[in-house]
Amino acid sequence: MVIVEFRFYEELNDFLRPEQRKRPFCHAYAERATVKHAIEALGVPHTEVELILANGESVDFRYVLHDGDRISVYPQFEALDVMSLVRVRDRTLRKIQFIADAHLGTLARYLRFLGFDTLYRNDFRDDEIAQISLAQRRIVLTRDRDLLMRRAITHGCYVRAPLPSKQLEEVTRRLDLAGAIRPFTRCSVCNQLLEPIDKQSLHDMLAPDIVCRYKEFRVCRACHRVYWQGSHWHRLQGLIRSALGDTGTSVVGIE
Repeated sequence: MVIVEFRFYEELNDFLRPEQRKRPFCHAYAERATVKHAIEALGVPHTEVELILANGESVDFRYVLHDGDRISVYPQFEALDVMSLVRVRDRTLRKIQFIADAHLGTLARYLRFLGFDTLYRNDFRDDEIAQISLAQRRIVLTRDRDLLMRRAITHGCYVRAPLPSKQLEEVTRRLDLAGAIRPFTRCSVCNQLLEPIDKQSLHDMLAPDIVCRYKEFRVCRACHRVYWQGSHWHRLQGLIRSALGDTGTSVVGIE
C-alpha cells in the first residue's frame, strides 16, 4: 500500500466527505494505482478535474502514485492562466456542443434558446450518452456523477443546481459561454438550426394578426415550427441576462 496526501480545491470539495473538504487528508491505495483511479475512488468524476499537481509538478491522469506523494487537484479555471502547465486532457473542444441526460430536459431547451447544439432525449441510456459523447465530442451535462466516471467520457459538467434557470446560469458561467451565445438560431424542440423566412409566405401558417405584428420570423426546416419575438420575449430576455450576469452581451428573445 502507498499513503498519499490529497488536497482538493473549490467546487471539487462538493464531492468529498465533510471531513475531507478544504483541507489536506491522507488516503491509502494499492501499489501502481493511478491518480485518476484515486480521484474517482474518492467520489470526484474525472471530467470535473482540469489540473493535477503531484509534489508541485503538473501530471496527467496516468500518473502512478508513490508513497508520500502530495496531490493537489483543481477544477476548471476561468480567470487563472494555466496554459504553461500540463492539463489533464490532450486537447480542448474546438466546438461547443452538449448532450444532456434524461433529467435535464428543460436545461437542454434553454441551451438551445441560447443557440447551443444540445442533444436530449428523455430515454437516453447512460451507455448511449457515453458513446455519443465520445463519437461526437460532446460535453455531457448530468446530475449523476457516476455517469461522468465512465472512461469513455472525456468532457463533462456535473450540474449542481436543482432548478433549470439556476442550472443555465451555472453552466453558462462555469463554462464561460457568454461569448458563444447566439439566440434565435436553433430550434428549442428538435435542436436544428433555424432559417429566416419571408413573412409573406406565412399567411397560411400563422394567424394574420401575428404576421402583421412582427417583422422577423425564422423556421425550422426539420419540424416546421416558426419562431418570432412574441409574448415570451421579455421572460427569455430576463432568463438569459440572469445567466450572463454582468457580461454586457446583447441578447435576442424568442417565442
